[in-house]
Amino acid sequence: MRHTSAAAWVAATAAAALLVTGCGSSDNGTSKKKVAAPLADGQDINAHPLSDIKQGGQLRLYITQWITQYNYNTVDGSQGDAQEISSTILPDLFDSDAKGVSHPNPNFLLSAKVTSTSPQTVEYELNPKAKWSDGKSLGWKDFRAQWQALNGTNTAYEAADTSGYDQISDVEQGKDAHAVTVTFKQPYADWKRLFDPLYPAKYIDTPQKFNSAWSEKVPVSGNAFKIGTYDKTAQTITLVPDPNWWGTKPKLDAIVYRVLDFTAATDAYLNNEIDLATALLPEDYKRLVKAPNTDIRRGARWDEVHITLNGGRGPLKDLKVRQAIQHAVDRQGIDEAFAKDLSFQLKPLDNHFFMPNQQGYQDNSGGYATYDPSAAEKLLDAAGWKSTGEGKPRTKGGKQLSLDYVLSSGSTSAQVDQAELVQQQLAQVGVKLNIQKVPANDYFNKFVNTGNFDLTSFRNVDAVFLSMLTPVFVQPQGKNLFQNFGSVGSPEIDALLKKAGQTTNTTEAIKLYNQADTQIWKLAHSIELYQRPQIDAVRKNLANFGAEGLASVDYTKVGWLKK
Repeated sequence: MRHTSAAAWVAATAAAALLVTGCGSSDNGTSKKKVAAPLADGQDINAHPLSDIKQGGQLRLYITQWITQYNYNTVDGSQGDAQEISSTILPDLFDSDAKGVSHPNPNFLLSAKVTSTSPQTVEYELNPKAKWSDGKSLGWKDFRAQWQALNGTNTAYEAADTSGYDQISDVEQGKDAHAVTVTFKQPYADWKRLFDPLYPAKYIDTPQKFNSAWSEKVPVSGNAFKIGTYDKTAQTITLVPDPNWWGTKPKLDAIVYRVLDFTAATDAYLNNEIDLATALLPEDYKRLVKAPNTDIRRGARWDEVHITLNGGRGPLKDLKVRQAIQHAVDRQGIDEAFAKDLSFQLKPLDNHFFMPNQQGYQDNSGGYATYDPSAAEKLLDAAGWKSTGEGKPRTKGGKQLSLDYVLSSGSTSAQVDQAELVQQQLAQVGVKLNIQKVPANDYFNKFVNTGNFDLTSFRNVDAVFLSMLTPVFVQPQGKNLFQNFGSVGSPEIDALLKKAGQTTNTTEAIKLYNQADTQIWKLAHSIELYQRPQIDAVRKNLANFGAEGLASVDYTKVGWLKK
C-alpha cells in the first residue's frame, strides 16, 4: 500500500505490482526541467496540531486487492495492503521518524533497551494500559508465542521471515507482568524490528492458528482502530475507532479501504471517491494537479522497482541464462523511456539494499547488469541454446527458449509498456517472452508468492531496517520461499546476511550488506531499475497525512482541518 508504516516492509509491493515511473511532471504539466529528488528525510504531510483538526469524517483510501490474510508474518500477509491494515489495528511497538530512526511508541512501550551485550538482552516495559480488544493485557506470553512461531524451528508455521527471531534463545517475563525479557544467542542489530506489530498468543500459538486464524478476518486487534466491517461484495474494509483505546482519541470516524485497480485511482480521486491518489505518471499528474482542493505532496521513501528472475524453474534455473537476461535488458533505456516526461531525476539503481540517497550506497553490479546483447548471446550459446536465425527464438533439445512475464490485469500503461520493452529486448537475443496478464486479486497470492512466473516486476518498499531484506535473498527451505520468490540464493549470501544482522557496528554492517549485494548481482537474482519517488495527490484540507517518506503514519493525528 502507499502508506505502510516504515517498519512494515513488504517484499511484494506497497501497491500491487506498481511498475510505474519515478514521479509526476512539473506543476504546469509541461516543463521538461529536471529537479533533484527529495532528500532521504523528505516528506510532506501538511503537519498540524490536533487543535486545528475537527472531530469526525472519513479517510477514504484504495488498496489493489482483497485482503485474504491479516497475519503480517505469512507470505500472503506480507503483501503491502495487508501489512498497512495489520499495522494500523495491531500493537505498533516502534514508530520511525522522517530520517527512518525508530522510537518506542509510548502507547505500547514505556521503554525498550539493551541491558546486556553478553549475551545481548533486551528489556521491554509495556504500557500497563495496553490491552487487546478482548480485554486481556499485552504480555510476555504474546512475545514468546510470536518468537516460537517465527524462529524457524517448526516449519509447520508458514513464516515469511525467520531472521532475527532465529537469533533469540529465550523470551520470559521480566520484573513484573508488564515486563518482557528477550535474550539473544548472538547479537542482533535490528532487534527493534521484531515483535512489531505484535500478535496475541491466543491466535498464533499453534501452526493451525498462525496459518489460518487470520484468513480474511482479524480475530483480535489492539490499537486505536479496529475493523468495523468487511464487505466483500462492495470490496471495502472499514476501520473504526476502538472505544476501549487508551491513547489519544482518533479524529477520524472511519478509514475506508476500497479495492481498485491502480489504473482507476485517478478517476476515483477526481470523482471524489477517494482522498489520495498516486500522481507519478505524467498523464495522472497532469489531471490531478488541476483538481480542486488538492495538494501534490512529495516525499522520499525506501522504494525500488525491479524485475525478479525465477531461478526455481525452467530455463532460468541455469545461471548462464539468468546472466544473459541481465545483459539483454537495457536498464538505462527502460529508465529513460519512463523518465522522459518526469520533473524528477530518475537515478539508476545499482544496489539491492541501499537507495542512492542513503549512506552505504555503492554500485555493486560489477558489470553483470551492463546492457550487452553480444555477451547475452555468448552466454546463451554456452548454455546450449542455439540460434535459429535473427528474430527467431533459440532452441535446445527441440524446445524453444520461451519465458513468461507475469503482469497484473490492474497494471498501468507504463507497466505494460515496460513489459513490452523487455519483450523486444529479449527477442533481439533469441528469447521469446510471453506477457501473461492475471487477475489483480490473484497476482500475488497465486503467482508471485508461489513462484509461478519466469519474470515479473514489483516493488520492495520501506526497508528501514536492512535485515528486513533478508527473506528476499536467503535460500528457500522446502516449499517455504520466504520472500525469495525467484528461489535464487547461495550459502555465501545466507552467511553474509546472517553476519550483517549480528553486526551492531553500522560501518561494518554496511560492508557486509554490500558484499552480499555483490554476490546477488553475480547470481542474477533480480534486475534493479530505479528508486521510485513518492508523489501523491491529497485533499488540501487533510492534515498529518500524505507523502510520509521514511516516517510512520500516526492515524490518531490524521484528520480534516476545521473550516
